[in-house]
This record gives sequence, C-alpha cells and structure tokens, in this order.
Amino acid sequence: MKAARNRTIDLSVDEGRMYLDRCLKVRTAASLDEIRDRTVCGDTFEVLPNLPRHCFDLLIADPPYNLDKDYHGSRFRQMKEDQYREYTENWLKPVLPLLKETASIYVCCDWQTSPLIMDVLKKHAVIRNRITWQREKGRGARSNWKNAMEDIIFATVGPDYYFNIDAVKVRRQVIAPYKVDGKPKDWEETEQGNFRNTCPSNFWDDISIPYWSMPENTAHPTQKPEKLLAKLILASSHPGDLILDPFSGSGSTLVTAKKLGRHYVGIEQNRQYCVWTEKRLEMADTDRSIQGYADGVFWERNTAGLQNRARRKRKTSD
Repeated sequence: MKAARNRTIDLSVDEGRMYLDRCLKVRTAASLDEIRDRTVCGDTFEVLPNLPRHCFDLLIADPPYNLDKDYHGSRFRQMKEDQYREYTENWLKPVLPLLKETASIYVCCDWQTSPLIMDVLKKHAVIRNRITWQREKGRGARSNWKNAMEDIIFATVGPDYYFNIDAVKVRRQVIAPYKVDGKPKDWEETEQGNFRNTCPSNFWDDISIPYWSMPENTAHPTQKPEKLLAKLILASSHPGDLILDPFSGSGSTLVTAKKLGRHYVGIEQNRQYCVWTEKRLEMADTDRSIQGYADGVFWERNTAGLQNRARRKRKTSD
C-alpha cells in the first residue's frame, strides 16, 4: 500500500488496458491528422519512416543514455563509443526529414555522451548551445565527484528559427535591491518579497526531479520534469505548433505540450510507459498546472509557498 500522499503513477498494463487501447499503431504511411496529439506505441526506428515529412516545428529527443539500464523489462546495454555514435545516427537521420526548415532540436544526454551527440548533430544541423541542468538527486561516489548534471544540446535545422526569450524568464529573489529616485530598478516589490524576472542562462539550477508526492511522478527510472520540458517548449514553439518526441517514455513532453497549448506526437515502444502517458494526458484535461511555473515565469526551486501566496492574492484581486 502506498502512503496517502504518494501520488506516483504506477498502474500496470493490465490495470491500464483502457489507456493502452488509446495508443496508435503505425505500420504504414500515416497522415498528419492520424498522428496529431497521439501516443504511438511502437519501435521508433520502425515508426519514423511512416510519419509525414516537413510537419514538425520542434523535436525533443531523450534517447537512452549509453548506460546499462532496465526500463521495466526492456534492457538497454551500454555500447562502445562507435556503436553509440551509429545508434545516434540511425535515429537522427529518419527524424530530420520530418522537421520543418525552421524547426528547433533539443537532445538530452549525459556528460559522457554530450560531446558525441554534439559531434553527430553538427553534421546535420546548426548547433546553438549546450544547456546544463542540475539534477539534484543522485547517488554519491566514494572515489569520484557525485554526478549531478545533465546536458541538453540545442540545435536548429537551419539559420532561421523561433526563440522567445520573454516566455522563459526566471523569477529570482532580490537580496540587495537597487533603487533610482527611491523606486525599484529592474525588480518588483511585492508582498511576497522583492523579485527580478531575469533572462535564463544555459545553466539551470531551478529544476526538481519528480518525486513521490508530485502528481506528475511515475515509476519511470529516468523521467524528465515537466518544468524542464516547459522551458524548451515555450522558448522554441508557438501555441498550436507540432512537437515530436521519438523516445517519449512516460510522456513528459507530450503532457507538457498539451498543458501549454501545443500539439504533439510521441513514440514509445514500452507498453507500460504508454499506459502512464495516456493516464497523464487524461489528468491534463483537468489540471494544466506545471510545478515551478506560474504567472508566466519560472520560479526558483523551493519557492512553492511564495507561488501559492501570489496565486491567492491574484484570485482575491480578481
């Protein structure tokens, strides 16, 4: 029995049969209308050649890192570097024809494969940046530094692309506020404290890994937080744009896209994860909140109380 506050989504395939039945099978060429806002249950290497070309505005890919990992019965085994390079080429090549010329690309990776991923990407796309985000969970090491960082490579298909910096401002508390003529300069004075909405850098230290009391949490071993995905989606897509995730796991990209008014297509071969994805998509029909994102800004980690007070004040004023 789970604790009362444990909200982890972990229903089995048998328990979630109704959710699995909602997923799409793609074995032949599929139209855009058939795949839009759907979870495709299948092997991404078999599905990608059947998807329509030049229709996706944004690619968010979180392929298996080059580590031994058990994904609920589907085991990924670590490869030699040249083999993992070939693996990356094999999924990237069929993805690229599906993207628009103005599309952006984000590929998640760890510190070991980050240089390799970037090297493969730069042969096919324009590298824009490397984002490093702090993964505050993780096991310590006795003979090495604790690994608490992951990377996301940002690239674009071509020279023209969309990027909305105003949509991803970070709200930070001001410790030593600066005033001009007695008035705040570049910061806001509120009842919750003094804040500045700043442009984000390529180092993110405000991300919380999903845990047992969060409604987005699943039993997936490498689930990405909705807050993380929200930054990528808001910065690099318009409302109504179409997003592709070829390794969608428990559906974080799809769910976040839905909450933010974007369309999506996710591909996942593990039936268990497809069940959790569809369950989360159903939950998003009634709850569009994203932990750590409120009032159009991303809040620092561990400021939930400030966010809630700001929401209550706004409701009272309305």
